[in-house]
Formats: sequence, structure tokens, C-alpha cells
Amino acid sequence: MAAQTPSGPGLSAVISRRESSLCNGISPWLSPVAMVVTIDLVLQGYFSELTVLDRQHLPLDGAVLLAPTHRARWDALMLPWAAGRRVTGRDCRFMVTADEMKGLQGWFLHRLGCFPVNQGRPTLASLRFSVELLACGQQLVVFPEGRIRREDGPIRLHQGLARLALLAASQGVEVPVVPVGIAYGHADPRPGDQAALCFGRPLRAEGQGRQAALDFSCELAAAMESAEQAARAVVGRPIGSP
Repeated sequence: MAAQTPSGPGLSAVISRRESSLCNGISPWLSPVAMVVTIDLVLQGYFSELTVLDRQHLPLDGAVLLAPTHRARWDALMLPWAAGRRVTGRDCRFMVTADEMKGLQGWFLHRLGCFPVNQGRPTLASLRFSVELLACGQQLVVFPEGRIRREDGPIRLHQGLARLALLAASQGVEVPVVPVGIAYGHADPRPGDQAALCFGRPLRAEGQGRQAALDFSCELAAAMESAEQAARAVVGRPIGSP
């Protein structure tokens, strides 16, 4: 029998305890300030045009797991702009590598709802915390490629996201996994470029074990590639072009 996931006030207490061991949660004063600076000033000031495709595929309530392609550091601003609290009423909670949680950048990330994970070998604490966030109807972002990849080629995913989706399903937390394609006018985005983000149709992870994770990762990779192709067409740089 699957383990029961806490709910209601009990779940909030569990999340609070586990969150304190991983990050500082979401600062009520820093988060809105960061949104104005990073999205209204920096993101929209750097790019000449921002486009969202197929937003109807983004659930506006309930748990959701966003699985974006990772092409530039700008991705971390594109997602809150396209799917953050101004759109869905929820913040994007990011899984990031431990290295990104260090120094001055880490100080901010710790207070903006990000938390560290090793995608190759995620710890039980990070997986449990992720499932608990989803059980509370939160919006979680995981870059399943694990790193920024600017070159074209087959999309290869770590198994962390698939394992998380299967774990959540096994505990009765139904989680739509939304593939996301992100594209810029150049592989290394330049001032004045266009930028586009495309939401794919939500997927559902089913089954158990390693083979189920592999099968879902293959399905997800194909959906991410399709979403990226749509986004690349908008910025005038179809896959295969320089």
C-alpha cells in the first residue's frame, strides 16, 4: 500500500519543518521586489519581444510540474514571467543544483523558494519535500536536462523528474507534467533578441520502477522537443539553424 501523504494543517507543518532544512522559503518582501526588478525591468528591457504559446495547456490551479528545456540563464526569468504568481497566483518553486545555492546568488535563491537537488541521485529529503509541495497544489519547476545546453541535438534527460512524478503518483498526488520549450533569437541571447516560450500538453506518469521512469522520460523528451520547435519558429531560428 502506498504511503499516505499528510494533508491540511498537518501537511503545512511538515513542509515548514522540511523546508527549513533545505531553504528559507519565499520571502514576503523580497519576492515581489525581485519580480519587479527581474521581470519588469531586466527581462523586458533586455528582449525586444516576449511571446507565450499555448498557455491553455498550463493548469491554473492544483499541483503542476513544469519541465522546461534549458538554453540560457534567462530561462529562470522566463518561467515566472509566463507561469508565475501574476498568471497562476502561485510562485514557481525551482529545484536547482547545490552549486547554484552558494554565494550571493544562493542567498537570494534561498529566499525565493528555490531548493537544491542532485538530479542524478536526488536525496530522499528533497524528493519528499517536492511531493509535499505538490500535494499542497504548488507549482514546481525542474530542468530535467540538468544543465544549460545551447547546441542542437537530441534531448537527453536525467531520471530525477520522472522518479519524482512516479513517486507523487504512487502516493495519490496526481501531477500533470507540462513540457516547456524556451527559445531565443541566438543560442547565446543578445540584447534586442526575441524570446518565446511554449507550453506543451500535460503528461501523466504511470507505473513503477526503472522502466516506467525511462519510458516516461522518453515521452517527455519528445514533448519538450516539440514545444521547443514551436518556440524556435517564433524567434526565427528553427532547430538546425545557426
